[in-house]
Amino acid sequence: MDLVGACKAFVSVSERGSFTLGAAAARIPQSVASRRIAALETSLGGRLFDRTARRAKLTPFGVDVLPAAKRVVQAAEVLEHDARRAGRRPLGLAVPGSCGVRTLARLDADARARGVFLDLRPAPPAERAEMLRTQEVRAALTAVPAEEGTWSVPLGVAGAKPVATATVYLDTLRPGRGQRTARRVWLQPEDDVPHVRDRIVRARDALGLRPSQVAVAGSLTSAVAEVLGSADLLLCPAAQADELDLHWRPVGGVVLARGYDVTAGIGDDADRIRTALAGPVARCLGAKVDA
Repeated sequence: MDLVGACKAFVSVSERGSFTLGAAAARIPQSVASRRIAALETSLGGRLFDRTARRAKLTPFGVDVLPAAKRVVQAAEVLEHDARRAGRRPLGLAVPGSCGVRTLARLDADARARGVFLDLRPAPPAERAEMLRTQEVRAALTAVPAEEGTWSVPLGVAGAKPVATATVYLDTLRPGRGQRTARRVWLQPEDDVPHVRDRIVRARDALGLRPSQVAVAGSLTSAVAEVLGSADLLLCPAAQADELDLHWRPVGGVVLARGYDVTAGIGDDADRIRTALAGPVARCLGAKVDA
């Protein structure tokens, strides 16, 4: 028996003195209200209404148990209210600081449409891990090798001016003899992680580029400023280059990609993001969105 549903029908009918009006107020068919009340009477062991009266008149037994039934209904309403409020409590999620305002806003809106309310906290990789460790957030998009992540974001290089070739090879950045300055590839803080930084550094050394030709900027803003004021290049995904109004090309000869997974203090939070928000997170990161 649905105890809460039966008590709601009982209280509603008793307050209106009519099975028809009480059922309508409870938003159920009259037949359903009658069955629920009959089941409640069987469970409690006594008649709640005098069926011989023209109106739905309470029996003495019904009068005695009505206050308790009202408490059951009130408690259920409080529980439902608290559950709705808990469901709307924002889930603190640390996200890459490289994500733009528009992409983060789209992620927030898509999550709300799926019944998930987010409190987004943009930060570099190390700060995201620390925010999770100190429980400042409930979950974080953590940087992992692309082959190990839930989401993979291919990286290329982008410059202020269009590039004639379809692919940029790092060896074309090798300075000529006697050339004092050389073009650099700037890494933003989001890519200052071993599985990205070390791979491009190894490629740099193998191709005989100067150590200074791969540099890590203190912020995305400073990295973009370096690129806008020179022929230097920014390591970034294609979507981010479009947002920054830079000209992007893939890198040849070396595979560079960001990888992301979800880490959370509660497993359910991680599963929720991987399933319900898989597509919106992918779009936010610039990763491939599965059909």
